[in-house]
Amino acid sequence: MLIVLRVHLPSDIPIVGCELTPYLLLRRPDTSVITDDVPESAPIDGYFLKYKWYRVQNDRNVAICSVHPSVQATLQCLGCLKAKVPVAKSYHCSTKCFSDAWQHHRVLHDRGTSAVNDSVNEDEELFGRYNSAGPGVINANLSGGVSSTSLTNGSTPFYPSSTTQRSGGETWFEVGRSKTYTPSADDIGHVLKFECVVVDAESKLASGPVNTLLTSRVIPAPSPSPRCLVPVSGVDVIGQLDSSGRASSSGSFTVLSYNILADVYATSESYSYCPSWALSWPYRRQNLLREIVGYHADIVCLQEVQSNHFESFFAPELDKHGYQALYKRKTNEVYNGNTQTIDGCATFFRRDRFAHVKKYEVEFNKAAQSLTDAQIPTAQKKSTLTRLAKDNVALIVVLEAKFGNQGADNLGKRQLLCVANTHVNDHQDLKDVKLWQVSTLLKGLEKIAVSADIPMLVCGDFNSVPGSAPHSLLAMGKVEPSHPDLAVDPLNLFRPPSKLIHKLQLVSAYSSFARMGASIGSEKQRKRLDPTTNEPLFTNCTRDFIGTLDYIFYTVDSLTVESLLELLDEESMRKNTALPSPEWSSDHVALLAQFCCKPRIRR
Repeated sequence: MLIVLRVHLPSDIPIVGCELTPYLLLRRPDTSVITDDVPESAPIDGYFLKYKWYRVQNDRNVAICSVHPSVQATLQCLGCLKAKVPVAKSYHCSTKCFSDAWQHHRVLHDRGTSAVNDSVNEDEELFGRYNSAGPGVINANLSGGVSSTSLTNGSTPFYPSSTTQRSGGETWFEVGRSKTYTPSADDIGHVLKFECVVVDAESKLASGPVNTLLTSRVIPAPSPSPRCLVPVSGVDVIGQLDSSGRASSSGSFTVLSYNILADVYATSESYSYCPSWALSWPYRRQNLLREIVGYHADIVCLQEVQSNHFESFFAPELDKHGYQALYKRKTNEVYNGNTQTIDGCATFFRRDRFAHVKKYEVEFNKAAQSLTDAQIPTAQKKSTLTRLAKDNVALIVVLEAKFGNQGADNLGKRQLLCVANTHVNDHQDLKDVKLWQVSTLLKGLEKIAVSADIPMLVCGDFNSVPGSAPHSLLAMGKVEPSHPDLAVDPLNLFRPPSKLIHKLQLVSAYSSFARMGASIGSEKQRKRLDPTTNEPLFTNCTRDFIGTLDYIFYTVDSLTVESLLELLDEESMRKNTALPSPEWSSDHVALLAQFCCKPRIRR
């Protein structure tokens, strides 16, 4: 018969909205071992698996810490109650917890006192966040119905929850009948119990022992403070948002660029400061999806998207929200791991706003091969390829806008837009490779620009700090011969330096904060810029590094920046916070800009 050898959960803490799928190790009658599900519809050797989930409820009130939601609270901030801060945010697990969080926590008091809580809640709704508060105190002494809503966690679409056991002050309520269970807000603060038993397909009776496991307390999905759009052109952008949160101006559109941190890189060794449950992919994927969808961007450029996750998660999930998906996986001449976990660049666009015209795939390995074949002596070909071939790619998409162009001169004309999405090599000692990849991408974009009068956006993780040679080439159109990065050029790729030039008139979108006039929030944003380069102080924040690596560049002769997603500052994060964290599921932060196409000039 079928035997269950092992049952365990890949994540140690259950979170609201994140699927729980236990790992099962099974032995078949022929002694072979499998991990597949065995549903009633497809029994093996006359047996299938039957599952049940229960919520374990106590007859006493339980309060959970607002900072460490997996820990029971021991004290409450009375100042929160006076300021009418949501009660769930008033709980802390210790005096040290309260002290460490005070700098962040007192902001809640200020907002409550100034009656800003209502607008904050509106922003949270606007940007599609889960409310991290949840019920701060759970009254476990509930009636037999426990939840007034029907449940959908199970093979039976709808069924009422039922009391199955009551002893020692505990009541177990059945909440699911499938292998996978998604905790709801009703589960916050409670332990879940999972049962699995082998059932005889003919008699429908249990065959063998019931295998069980208990989870930790369910916690709410942590939610960062919402980031608002800040106008940079004197336009009240918030007033232009429609009911879906998108810009309603017919001639404007928004672009998001975000390195989401591929699961293969999100290891506890690299990010030991992040709780293991917050690093788990089931948690991060839901948190990332909520954030991405919440921005309501018309065009979304993601980096570090694993090929298996693109196919199984991001493409189908964003399709539900009206996005068409395009993807370019990194090449694997260098990578020697599982090809399914190779990451790449994914570009999504709203079908109601844009139509797909053309797609270009840039493989820097192929460009390296072409370069060595044409210019490198035979004796140096191998070493050149070894240095340049790093599997990085870029995805270039040409879109046609479905919204109307501004100005009578543009009536009836197609409005095209070229969007480049790339992830440049990350090795810090290969400055020449980074510069060569950026230069190669720009040469390709110049060819497109020559063939069509088209606005351009260049988005991505360039793994290059402001002022570096790649950044200078993008933002200034050239690299000065005296630039220190040019000292690293073992392949003589940039001699003479006059070769490093382009004519695309690119400008960094976020440098617009430095040029914006006096307005609400302008000074705050300027303080979050590097005064030398006018770039954000950071877009990547880990324990080992904090700095800017991500950019959105645009052609200033054809596009205008209308607003930008506000920048984060270190003070807005809790003390000793680094990314990723329970609130932010990548080590990078998202960049978003709203653009408007400039009217074309008659010639």
